[in-house]
Amino acid sequence: MATAAPLHATPAHNLSQSARAESNQTSVDSSFIPRGDAVVTLNYFRPPEDGSVPFNYVEKPPAGQPERNFGDFDIKVPIHDIRGEESKYTLDKDAFTVISNVPESAERDFTDDESIKKNYYPEVEKLILDNVPGSNRVFLFDHTIRRENPSAPRTPVTRVHIDQTRKSATQRVRHHLPEEADKLLNGRFRIINVWRPLNGPVQASPLGFASSSTLKDEDLIPIEHRYPDRTGETAGIKYSDSQKWYYLSGMRNDERLLLECFDSEASKPGSKVQGGRVPHTAFRDPRTPAGAPGRESIEVRALVFGP
Repeated sequence: MATAAPLHATPAHNLSQSARAESNQTSVDSSFIPRGDAVVTLNYFRPPEDGSVPFNYVEKPPAGQPERNFGDFDIKVPIHDIRGEESKYTLDKDAFTVISNVPESAERDFTDDESIKKNYYPEVEKLILDNVPGSNRVFLFDHTIRRENPSAPRTPVTRVHIDQTRKSATQRVRHHLPEEADKLLNGRFRIINVWRPLNGPVQASPLGFASSSTLKDEDLIPIEHRYPDRTGETAGIKYSDSQKWYYLSGMRNDERLLLECFDSEASKPGSKVQGGRVPHTAFRDPRTPAGAPGRESIEVRALVFGP
């Protein structure tokens, strides 16, 4: 049974309480990498108080509108380190999986978008085709670089979420592949994020992810993601103590984390896919030493088709 949010509530904010606390630490250089199971603070969705449809404006909101109309709250949860047992977790069961010993990328700097598309995208496409059973076509539609410093355009997201819902996944297919959409939507289609650090091994702001098999359908709350020219949809997550959280300690640059945000197979009767959607968030590990370098990472989002 879900725990009532107000017992753990804080005022609505952009970063969780633990995130703000870390920013006040005195910088001390250290090479210590937190490992093993821990109890950490995660930031969860709180629905709008007036019962309205949750929304978030991607860019500047219209006059008189808030950037978003929903809140959040912090709660402490246990999190399990999967280091050494990575092979136990699969896309069909957990909606995440780890790939290790990936060759060094031809992309060196990860600062220029066109260079990333030229050098890194083909590597990601091959990685998916080689490691996602049944996949026979991949369309990479965007990427995000996150760097944990105040001047970075995008920083790690410290709120539990899923990037796509069924509605927005379907919209993605129609938006990027309109002429083939009807045919592609009749088969299996997925959205998979390929996540890696750029300055591993990760010490600060590791990525946490909950097994899809521990997530109930009612835990997902669609949030309108409002762009100037269209409205997409992400998912906020209601807290439930049935959700089981994991992370991969000290994640290296030669490791990739595949995060499945949507899988059309999950809704079919008798399917072996257990949900096909993985909640995830950056989190602040209380064991991270002051002065640890801020995490830098890239996530590439892919439409994956087949079989």
